[in-house]
Amino acid sequence: MIFDLDMILNFYSTYSKKVDEARKLIGRPISLTEKILYAHLFEKMPRTPFENGESYVDFKPDRVAMQDATAQMALLQFMMAGKSRTAVPSTVHCDHLIQAKVGAESDLKSASEKSKEVFDFLALVSNKYGIGFWKPGAGIIHQVVLENYAFPGGMMIGTDSHTVNAGGLGMIAIGVGGADAVDVMAGMAWELKFPKLIGVKLTGKLNGWTSAKDVILKVAGILTVKGGTGCIVEYFGSGAQSISCTGKGTICNMGAEIGATTSVFGYDEKMGDYLRGTGRVEVADAADVIAPYLTGDPQVYAQPEKYFDQVIEIDLSSLEPYINGPFTPDLATPLSEFAKVLKENGWPEELSVGLIGSCTNSSYEDISRAASITKQALDKGLKFVSEFTVTPGSELVRFTVERDGLLDVFNKAGALVLANACGPCIGQWARHGADKQEKNSIITSFNRNFAKRNDGNPNTHGFVASPEIVTALSLAGKLSFNPMTDVLETADGQKVRLDEPKGFEMPPLGFDVLDKGYAEPAEDGSRIRLDVNPRSERLQLLTPFEPWDGGDLMQMHLLIKARGKCTTDHISMAGPWLRYRGHLENISNNLLIGAINDANGKPNLVKNQLNGQYLPVPEAARAYKKSGKGSVIIGDENYGEGSSREHAAMEPRYLGVRAVIVRSFARIHETNLKKQGMLALTFADKSDYDKVREDDVIDITGLKFLVPGKQLTVILHHKDGTLEKLMVNHTYNQNQIEWFVAGSALNLIRMQK
Repeated sequence: MIFDLDMILNFYSTYSKKVDEARKLIGRPISLTEKILYAHLFEKMPRTPFENGESYVDFKPDRVAMQDATAQMALLQFMMAGKSRTAVPSTVHCDHLIQAKVGAESDLKSASEKSKEVFDFLALVSNKYGIGFWKPGAGIIHQVVLENYAFPGGMMIGTDSHTVNAGGLGMIAIGVGGADAVDVMAGMAWELKFPKLIGVKLTGKLNGWTSAKDVILKVAGILTVKGGTGCIVEYFGSGAQSISCTGKGTICNMGAEIGATTSVFGYDEKMGDYLRGTGRVEVADAADVIAPYLTGDPQVYAQPEKYFDQVIEIDLSSLEPYINGPFTPDLATPLSEFAKVLKENGWPEELSVGLIGSCTNSSYEDISRAASITKQALDKGLKFVSEFTVTPGSELVRFTVERDGLLDVFNKAGALVLANACGPCIGQWARHGADKQEKNSIITSFNRNFAKRNDGNPNTHGFVASPEIVTALSLAGKLSFNPMTDVLETADGQKVRLDEPKGFEMPPLGFDVLDKGYAEPAEDGSRIRLDVNPRSERLQLLTPFEPWDGGDLMQMHLLIKARGKCTTDHISMAGPWLRYRGHLENISNNLLIGAINDANGKPNLVKNQLNGQYLPVPEAARAYKKSGKGSVIIGDENYGEGSSREHAAMEPRYLGVRAVIVRSFARIHETNLKKQGMLALTFADKSDYDKVREDDVIDITGLKFLVPGKQLTVILHHKDGTLEKLMVNHTYNQNQIEWFVAGSALNLIRMQK
């Protein structure tokens, strides 16, 4: 079955013409990014070209994808929009609510029982509104999208930051909040600031222990966690064409860790092979016909400095494996230097657990290469010294690798095979002993490694590497091991060396599966009733947020001044809190409990200005909301880095926070705040962050004259009777100002129905 084939073929029938029009408008050769973006304009071609990093543009994505944790709030909002069916093909994927504990079969059964209410709700809503539903165990959203929905030249949005994975199949795929998804599903335009362009030229060819994962690990070290903000990264060159389609997906997937809007590769033979191998021959044939339009113009790649805002060049032939971390995905260290850096920093050398899989690295190629190392280790008398887990990316991959005997290889070496789900990657890991909060090291082939991200233990040092390196280090049981140069000792004292990994980009016998886990929605869902138990602790119908009252925001209390890194994990934790993702009142009890209060250096302990007592952040926010004054959050650089979860914006809105003022924002979080009717502001002078005091009462003035580009004034009323006036910037355009005035973007949709 090929999903949406008519839609894809219809799009291809007009795509070339739109690209030609865009090239003529711009008046020069254009990149793949520009081709796809201009081909997806919501309205006709503009009179003048858009300006990179400046112009707000309305787009018309081809499809929407949602994972179960974020889909709850997205669909609760869509239910308020008054639509009978989604305007574009949309899907829901149940992959986040499955906790890894004892093994795939048991864990899946447990999740199906514990989250039955949520899964049933998502299935029912999907059936009513024409949304494709992927059942628990079907696989991780991004792997399933790559296998079934992604197509070269297309554009999609998804309620998960790693939606960008589909760039590996030549698609502009962007992570968004649920409110953005509602816009597109309701048939409205989706707005994005036209991105700047970063070109990454890849030459040479990967070899030996080096894999596609090492490309993005190196890029993360170059650009840092915010170096890609506001940019789309386009990979090109002979080296790009030599990387498998799923390898390209790995690179694009972890592009979320550099803050990039998305990443993309041009269509090539590897993508055609993958489309055909996953049963989409007609799509590959159609793409072949317009292949020159599905990659950047030759002149762009010949002189990239003329066409990209920034250019990076990497020689794959000389690239070595990298290990990134701990605590941040951009701390990149070449494998040859890692043992030295490990010792210098005093990081735990003993490796407690190695984990491979996740949406980033769970393809057939990844698993087959890791299995080749495991197989030779078994042949040489070795087994895993560290605990080792394997997470297949989808039921298609899992069934195929089991058929080919690869899972049996891992099992014989002492590995644990987990369900086809996110699991430990997102904190859904019932790790034994994590509550002791002991200092330890783990290494994963995942994408994020923020403190407490995987197991809730702030002392777990999380490192990120390729599946091959994770496998080798788990056989050694220590992080200082370098499989390229070091030897291992067998039980009988023999010293052996691991050979280079070998694998298959595609299964030699082809993919196979008995049941993908997909449920087709009803053709007419008008008679399907949606009921939510008012006593449910997991689901709660939404009430519209109040519109702006037309005045300045006065006498607000400082809720918290967050110090340093404050990701969406700090603002709205995942892990056990995922159970409340469909209940705004309950999940708001985790608001900013992971953020460090600058006043005392402690998490989840802030001063309640109403009585002087110290209490958890959510309790203080509720107290200020009850007082009728509201509150303000102050943040540092790249505030809201990480996941696309809009709960990090909806929770403060629900608890009466009126504004978030920071040194700088991560892109998705800033947009999510705007969508929920919040003020997202940045200090005009970043040093003004230091002027905010724990007891401050805050005014924000100038709102009656809120227009694009015009600064607002923040007045800090200090407890000693003095005050300071600060200037703050905003990036609201006129449409976004209307969201603020209406109380949220969803309120505007409701007005227009």
